[in-house]
Amino acid sequence: MARPLSNDLRERVVARHEAGESIRAVAALFGVAPSTVSKWARRRRRTGSVAPEKFGGHRRALLEPHRAWIEARFEERPELSLQGLRVELAARGIKVSYGAVQKFVRDAGLGHHVRLLYGQIPPYNGKNPHAAAGPAALTNPLCETSRERF
Repeated sequence: MARPLSNDLRERVVARHEAGESIRAVAALFGVAPSTVSKWARRRRRTGSVAPEKFGGHRRALLEPHRAWIEARFEERPELSLQGLRVELAARGIKVSYGAVQKFVRDAGLGHHVRLLYGQIPPYNGKNPHAAAGPAALTNPLCETSRERF
């Protein structure tokens, strides 16, 4: 994982630039990009320090304040899909990505799992516990062509 460069290096780079050397000359001398010298000098002018801003850290889930409502929705409608939940959240003015909903539901331990459309059984891949009865059990009465695959 990337880490900020040391404050000592930052101070020396900015001091050389403030002493009158060009950005490109300072960058070549210290082995950093010219844009880095420019950004550090701008930070010194703006804040008085070249220290890096906060780096990394933990972000709270955007949906944590709505946890009780989400749990209630899964109680009311156990068949609710993640995309359906996302649409309902958007209707309440909470705009989040599908991935954010998926991560929240998984991390919250709400026990949500992938729901198949129309009760379909997934194709047999050698590991499917639903396919113990063999290929005959994998037909879907809603799809006539499913019997032709085997």
